[in-house]
Amino acid sequence: MQDSMGITEEEIRRYYVLQQEKKEIEYEMKELKKYFHQALDASVGENQKGEMKRGDYLAQRQIRTSTQYERVCTVSKLEDMQLADFIIIEKRPDTDKLEAAIKLGLVDGEAFADCKHTKVNQAITVKKLR
Repeated sequence: MQDSMGITEEEIRRYYVLQQEKKEIEYEMKELKKYFHQALDASVGENQKGEMKRGDYLAQRQIRTSTQYERVCTVSKLEDMQLADFIIIEKRPDTDKLEAAIKLGLVDGEAFADCKHTKVNQAITVKKLR
């Protein structure tokens, strides 16, 4: 590996230290949140909006709900009730089968070159060597 990037050992060490501190901070925040939820559960009830004011600080709990219908059960009931207009027919490629067919030479992969998108994610990890 070339050292032409100008990145120093101190910068890598600092990243490592910050990474460790981040883990500790996230753990402490998780524990505090749990404690706040328990306190609010006791004072206003579970899953209830509430707030606590202490000195110059106000901690508020918001309650957000979302409803989703279980796909198979809902579609089955809609079909039984003859409500086909309430069912979305979704056409999408079976990418596993397509990739297998391309590998086996049954399908020309070039024909789908303009349809294929590859997602690339970058990640940095730093480990202490000594």
